[in-house]
Amino acid sequence: MIVQSDFDIKELNISETLTVANYPFSLVVWNDEINTFEWVIESLMSVCQHTEEQAEQCAMLIHFKGKYAVKNGEYETLKPMCDAITERNINATIEEVVNR
Repeated sequence: MIVQSDFDIKELNISETLTVANYPFSLVVWNDEINTFEWVIESLMSVCQHTEEQAEQCAMLIHFKGKYAVKNGEYETLKPMCDAITERNINATIEEVVNR
């Protein structure tokens, strides 16, 4: 069954997609059956400085895809964010971006 949601998932335009690809690492947040949407959204807004809309979209993508790269950048920038998210009992990792 498909569940209707209050959240809208918008596609990135090409310039946003190309900008994201220039960073060597991604902060990936993983789905779980413990944390609420609200907690994940609040955490992304606080830790990653996402807007509410960005955080909501990321939470939906995490939920439906199982994981999602919520932030891209240098390892040194993402490491403290990853630590802050995992301290909130949300699973997160840093992954190297593989250019295709």
